[in-house]
Amino acid sequence: MNDTDTPHPRPVDTRAFRIALGRFVTGVTVITTLARDGRPVGLTVNSFNSVSLDPPLVLWSIDRRGSFYDAFLACDRFAVNVLGAGQRDLSRKFAGIPDERFDDVNIEPGQGGLPLLKGCIAWFECRTRHRYDGGDHLILVGEVDRFEHHPGQELLYFAGQYGIASAI
Repeated sequence: MNDTDTPHPRPVDTRAFRIALGRFVTGVTVITTLARDGRPVGLTVNSFNSVSLDPPLVLWSIDRRGSFYDAFLACDRFAVNVLGAGQRDLSRKFAGIPDERFDDVNIEPGQGGLPLLKGCIAWFECRTRHRYDGGDHLILVGEVDRFEHHPGQELLYFAGQYGIASAI
């Protein structure tokens, strides 16, 4: 097969594919922004990763069918809140009922009023630089304007379960 040959697409067993992807350990984040009406919106995401150090770029993706897809499609800024080991309940809350996600959550305003979750082990305030089609997801690339990090153990996600890292 050479570079010009295209393999015939095979049907994908989406459940098996999701299970295989779950074999990759990820961190857990909550991505936040402000909707057009000024209310804070956010969701739990494990698709976050770095892209570039110079300029400082990060990316994440959102399901096109998600509750806040339109808010993130339109946003000029977003924040990535990296959750620590003790924030499993916060992760679940931001994966739960959309209108209740910020109830009883301690936040502080970031640049432009972006909601930053208190107690996270890191956060990144970003300007949306690029949006890319990613099939059933939209990929957002942000340029980091400001960030902060704190000591603590990260919250991990693996094979459908939360965990924490241990040294080998």
